[in-house]
Amino acid sequence: MFGIRTALSKTIANGPNLLHQQTRNTFILKRRWPPPLHKQGGKPAKLKARHFIYDLVEDTCVSKKQDVQIILNQFVEGVGNTGDLLTLRPTIAYRDFLMPGLAVYASPENISKFKVEENKPKVEAEFSSPYAQRTVGCLSRLVLQITMSKTNPWTLEPWHVKTSFRKAGFVVPEHAITMPPVKISGPDLELQEKEFYVTVKVNNKEQVNVRCRIHHWATGLERLAWQKEHWKKPMQALIPEQAAILESMPLPQ
Repeated sequence: MFGIRTALSKTIANGPNLLHQQTRNTFILKRRWPPPLHKQGGKPAKLKARHFIYDLVEDTCVSKKQDVQIILNQFVEGVGNTGDLLTLRPTIAYRDFLMPGLAVYASPENISKFKVEENKPKVEAEFSSPYAQRTVGCLSRLVLQITMSKTNPWTLEPWHVKTSFRKAGFVVPEHAITMPPVKISGPDLELQEKEFYVTVKVNNKEQVNVRCRIHHWATGLERLAWQKEHWKKPMQALIPEQAAILESMPLPQ
């Protein structure tokens, strides 16, 4: 024991960069052989070596900790709005919400505080849902390829756009799609190198413009050659009135 203490003292003395941090460790132990009882007022019997053998009952370092409840104090994208009550694992709650200042512990005082705030005149939420902002961002960076026939006549309808969204991984109902102000019909290979946008309404509140391009599809010799990473290449606007907005919209990287 003396040697260990001496080595530790030298390490502390010679190591100015040594970081000392307090830890909270609790070990619950139980004697394997309980000591014998003694008479009240009498002298306890001398403990033997076997009385100092313990069995580990619980180690709090490895035991599962209970979930923590927190209250959001602001809107968090993909999580919730101000005043929402969340139940999370302690590490996630502390690292992602409490430390950045996005939430507070759901103590009785904070719960009553937010209840008082709920009685005040409610301000309309900035977004219709926790995922609305993320959805708008994804759609604004999308280049929607609308595949149309190269051989059969067609006129672009909302259900064509809906089907193209579904192929891209988005479920968009027809009533949420606002078509361009002009009629687009084909087949017309001049549309192949031009683009336009449709407007999508999310939750009947947020609106986002989505870049669209017509791709003529056919089989055999009628099939057009595939262009590598065609979505990254700038295209001419099909509708001149939409040119300025299309230029301001981001392109995927």
